Amino acid sequence: MLRAALVAGSVAVALPAAGQAPDIASVPADLSVPVAEQGAPAAGKRMFYRLPGDPESVPPLVLYLPTDWVPGKRFPVLCEYAGNGHYRNAYGDISTGRPEDSRIGYGLSGGRGFIWVCLPFLNDAGDAVALTWWGDPPTHRPDATVAYAKRAVPAICAAFSGDPERVILCGFSRGAIACNAIGLHDDAIAKLWRGFVCYSHYDGVRSWPFAGSDRASALTRLRRLGSRPQFLCQEGTGTDATRAYLESSGVVGRFTFQATGFRNHNDAWLLRPSPTRDAAREWLSRVSKP
Repeated sequence: MLRAALVAGSVAVALPAAGQAPDIASVPADLSVPVAEQGAPAAGKRMFYRLPGDPESVPPLVLYLPTDWVPGKRFPVLCEYAGNGHYRNAYGDISTGRPEDSRIGYGLSGGRGFIWVCLPFLNDAGDAVALTWWGDPPTHRPDATVAYAKRAVPAICAAFSGDPERVILCGFSRGAIACNAIGLHDDAIAKLWRGFVCYSHYDGVRSWPFAGSDRASALTRLRRLGSRPQFLCQEGTGTDATRAYLESSGVVGRFTFQATGFRNHNDAWLLRPSPTRDAAREWLSRVSKP
């Protein structure tokens, strides 16, 4: 049985009935994410990359240049935030919270056509990766993480021919919440993105242990979205709560809802063929056109 998801101004996409989704282990992967290495960036390589001028005390991001990358040719950019670390569930799904273990951008692009950047969440001092949320507990302030992204996106575009007009922000779990909580934190950072892919969870649907997770603050951020599209997906029927929140918000946007088709809380579903990966890639192709 299928149910349609729709918000005003959005695309309606069929969702599978609850309890019918298989485990990702039932579908062989057709992609394997390159291991992040030390060294100089090159086409087809995934490297730790420290922003120009940053001291060694500032954590690097993780940069992948697609196999078809050549200097001087403009490429769209996928920026990605990871889920919370220290996560494991009964299905064997694991999240380390480290940017090098992210997989959405590679699953969406297949390693071609897009520069892929995995951004770190930072502690308050900006000198260590925050494995859970961002900033320091108990408030988890976003300042250092926001400031880093504001520097990183233009720096990567300038150094590697990324197109600053075609930057898509992606995230899994904590990272999906961060698409709005970090990506729409203020007017300056909100201007960096053309679209968003939020996999599992959404800013404002419920309260979380970070400063400004309440609905009023989330709604202020959401209003910075404007007409830019968001692809919202989750395991099971998880997008129902997001859809209800957006309907109640009064914000009319270009929202596409879709279930992943798997039961797992795990971004590795994008390394496997599926109707939802096809839909996400088609959405990305349209959104990232020059």
